[in-house]
Amino acid sequence: MKMQNLTRCACLVTALLLASSGALNAQTSKTARPGGKIPRNLEVQLEKVAGGFTDPVNVVSPRDGSGRLFVVERPGIVKIVKDGEVMRRPFLDIKETVVSSFLEQGLYDMEFHPDFKTNGLFYVHYSDMWFNGDSFIVEYKASSDNPDRADLDSVRVVMQIEQPYSNHNGGELVFGPDGYLYIGSGDGGWEGDVLGAGQDLSTLLAKVLRIDVNTRTTEKGYGIPQDNPFVTPLQQMVLFGVSEERFAEIHPNAQPEIWAYGVRNPVKMQFDNKTGDLYIADVGQNHWEEINFQAGSSKGGENYGWKFMCGTHPFPISAKNAPQVGEMPIGEYSHVTDGICVIGLGVYRGSKYPSMDGVYFVSDWGSGKIWAMERDENGQWQMQEMLDTQVRPTGAGEDEDGTIYMTSATSNYGGPVDPYDNEPGALWRLVEKSKVKEGAETVPLD
Repeated sequence: MKMQNLTRCACLVTALLLASSGALNAQTSKTARPGGKIPRNLEVQLEKVAGGFTDPVNVVSPRDGSGRLFVVERPGIVKIVKDGEVMRRPFLDIKETVVSSFLEQGLYDMEFHPDFKTNGLFYVHYSDMWFNGDSFIVEYKASSDNPDRADLDSVRVVMQIEQPYSNHNGGELVFGPDGYLYIGSGDGGWEGDVLGAGQDLSTLLAKVLRIDVNTRTTEKGYGIPQDNPFVTPLQQMVLFGVSEERFAEIHPNAQPEIWAYGVRNPVKMQFDNKTGDLYIADVGQNHWEEINFQAGSSKGGENYGWKFMCGTHPFPISAKNAPQVGEMPIGEYSHVTDGICVIGLGVYRGSKYPSMDGVYFVSDWGSGKIWAMERDENGQWQMQEMLDTQVRPTGAGEDEDGTIYMTSATSNYGGPVDPYDNEPGALWRLVEKSKVKEGAETVPLD
């Protein structure tokens, strides 16, 4: 069934490519690369908050006034950090359900319901041991007796995404300003999108998905927002008198959960809490990493080009006279000079560090570099290197004040099968350099 689902809709894919491969040369020139200068004076540093984590991949706040931060460990553990101390007992332990023997599998992310303070609900995304690594999005509830413990008996499966291979699973969860849950879904793995998932609207792979966890249907553990771009209601067929624009909106074989498509491996996505803009850090193939952007005013449906594009470049890189497909990224960087695995950190909208307000920060797992991105006075995106560190960023989140936190881990690719044999990871806080706390341990720099 997996292969059949991924080979349908040849005519639909062709039509979409023709529609999105127009004159996009102007877009390419707007893509920023490292070496730019953002239109403000800014110096930042990373303060160490806590260490001793096993392959930490994300950090999230419940925004319930408790001041707690929850650190997601890849083997299937979520730990609580409170007042700079890691609590001894984990909040969640689902190691027996999670498969994490390969680096790109495991517990990917956790996200609290926007009304967590009143309903106690939260969601996790992981590769399931018993379903051959399929992606599971599951709802739990915090214990009514102990807010520092999850109630494992409250489990409810929201979504299952079949995974043909053990890599490129994406994994990001983030609630949007509209209250819907957005999901980063990778292309299903191997390399080069061998299944053609990026441009195939009949599969959930290689997409940004958008679902309503507050609505449950008889068939699914979630609802479909009716303004999702590929929802095609039942209708009578009318052959003549229908405009081309209307036909372009009809996608009878498209999965209605899809919000955007043409992404390869969206490990991290963040909304700007002020504007609603969405930033998608999409891990690239062999040569380029990219940062995609969706304006807060978007109605969805963007095509970010994979597998025909990787950044502003054709795939394969050797392709000659290849058309540009889809929306070009706002930023990209080369594997030769700047890294191999892009990790978005988010847009700062807190109150403690005013010089950082509105800046999007992005990092790379391979190089440890951190960049700031912002539009200049001409509307052109700029990408300026802020730090060149000796740690490997893996994920990020923010506290209730909006301060950005980052996890780091060596997570040896092709190294120990057991994550507990890896070097311990850490949790860091991104701050203005002038406001580093006295005596604080800061990130080692290259």
